Amino acid sequence: MDPSGAAVRAPRELLLLGEGNFSFSTALCLAAGDGARITATSYHPEDATLQQDGAAENIQQLRDSGVEVFFEVDCTRLTDYEALAQRQFDCIIFNFPHCGRKAGVKKNRSLLAKFFLSCAQVLRETGEVHVALCNGQGGTPADQPIREWHNSWQAVAMAAEAGFILSEICPFDNASFRGYRSTGYRSQDKSFHVEGALTHIFTRSLPCTSSQSVHMEAQLGRESICFEVPEELNDCINRNFLGKHSRHPVHILQELLLRDLRSPWPMQRSESPLPELFRNSPGLLQDCGPDGSPSKVFWIRPTETRTEGEEGRDSQAADISANDGPQDGTTKGYGLRPSLLLHAREISQCLDFSPGILHVLSGTVFQRVLVSKTTSPAFHQLLLVGAFRSDAQPCQLLQRCLEAALAAAERVAPNGAAVGQPVSFKRELGGSEPQLLVSFRGLPKVGQIGVLPAQGGPSPDLRVYTATLNLDLLACQVFSIPDWRLLWSRDPRFQAHFLHEELRPFCSFSLYPPAYSHDVSFWVEPESFDELDFHALVRQVSGGTVREVALVDRFRHPHMGHASLCYRLTYQACDRALSYSQALGMQLQLRKLLPQRLQVTLR
Repeated sequence: MDPSGAAVRAPRELLLLGEGNFSFSTALCLAAGDGARITATSYHPEDATLQQDGAAENIQQLRDSGVEVFFEVDCTRLTDYEALAQRQFDCIIFNFPHCGRKAGVKKNRSLLAKFFLSCAQVLRETGEVHVALCNGQGGTPADQPIREWHNSWQAVAMAAEAGFILSEICPFDNASFRGYRSTGYRSQDKSFHVEGALTHIFTRSLPCTSSQSVHMEAQLGRESICFEVPEELNDCINRNFLGKHSRHPVHILQELLLRDLRSPWPMQRSESPLPELFRNSPGLLQDCGPDGSPSKVFWIRPTETRTEGEEGRDSQAADISANDGPQDGTTKGYGLRPSLLLHAREISQCLDFSPGILHVLSGTVFQRVLVSKTTSPAFHQLLLVGAFRSDAQPCQLLQRCLEAALAAAERVAPNGAAVGQPVSFKRELGGSEPQLLVSFRGLPKVGQIGVLPAQGGPSPDLRVYTATLNLDLLACQVFSIPDWRLLWSRDPRFQAHFLHEELRPFCSFSLYPPAYSHDVSFWVEPESFDELDFHALVRQVSGGTVREVALVDRFRHPHMGHASLCYRLTYQACDRALSYSQALGMQLQLRKLLPQRLQVTLR
């Protein structure tokens, strides 16, 4: 066992800090055997350390075992010591850090923050930092009872200042180390209260940095369209999560669903991907229903268009701003597809489209939506298209098939908390055709079943029926993924969880990430203010680290006509270390850009 009580990871290089009488180092040396090279250090001078009970015997035993022992080592300045500065450790252990005497929580928080910054300079990229804290000090829900946040050491937030995330918590198993006695309580030769103590295991995370701009080229007929991807979508483009050999959860779920959807009808999959960019034309977006609202579309201004056989020329849509849809009802304008329903009519008009067969297409779609825990500007969608006689009751059959497929997928990878019927359907009226909205485990809309408006179908007595499913929201429910943003994580630990053949609920590698709330208030002209533009700017500035945006106050001036809006932003990164100072910097950048980009007046 390691000092935390977790399974031994067989590290090669161990660094122990803040040792008192070196009884822990001695016990760990016996437990680790010859599999580790241990360096044990104390903050105190050697003569003061030798006065502690058992210290002389422990130090001698360590040296006889080949352990390096150093004194007067400050855990906040590790690179000041030549013997440590040139080393890279696999594991750094600090048991019961304390500033000494009756130091308050603020001093001990500062100690932790400086300690983590120092560790970052001598820890391997894949290394771990183990910090044992008395019950209640860590400031996480694992403490029982939980202290008030302001009265804890806020260990996760302090680690985030140095780019570390909390990846595991386990009981501090004092009994596993024979002869170990913690010392140094209030700078005395007294033991800490280790009952209920916890070891917090921290690892490095990917940095919270802004993504680079992405330029793409799409082929639409004979035209080749070059464009810059909207900034908030930079991390969602060209990820290929639905590729043939992918082990991403959205692809795993898709295959589970299609396996169970094949029973009632033959199925044909579209292997050639359709372009994510579309050229707008009158009535084209109507097939997408509510998802085809022009305000939801990411409208694109091409940087260049080229036609086969012609030299490059300027974009014909150069007069359309990045998120302004076509204003005149003409065919002007390019956008990123808001739904795969945009391709449904094209599929139904293909030569190989046969009645009674479900044609399947999947891919990424993009929608301008509010920042929230349940809406994503990019997600993976599954589309089913088939032509059937209306007397065959295809909607009911599709409904039963989706219900059976989702239930089967959940049985393969249960989320543990689900009980009762997982799928429900609600008829939505309005528009040219009614829709059946699909709900799953409390999520109000994970898909829909509908009928394409009749416009020259494959046969007069046949109707084209469609069904769509949001694979991202479903995957989060089926695999117990707590945040949809994890689906786009670049941390290799996320996809590594799904490499095993045996599917199981996801276990997060970043526990209890700290959250920071900041408010911003400004005056707007209600007629010209677009709330989606505000949310888009939040995503751009924060790099996706804002979990939720809530309108907490609205006031309209009785005489002037303009309105005051107050929004509360909750910063919380689900897979990266986000510090208070980083969140504050993003908030200040947002305040700087708001007047420039949205022409509002800050309050």
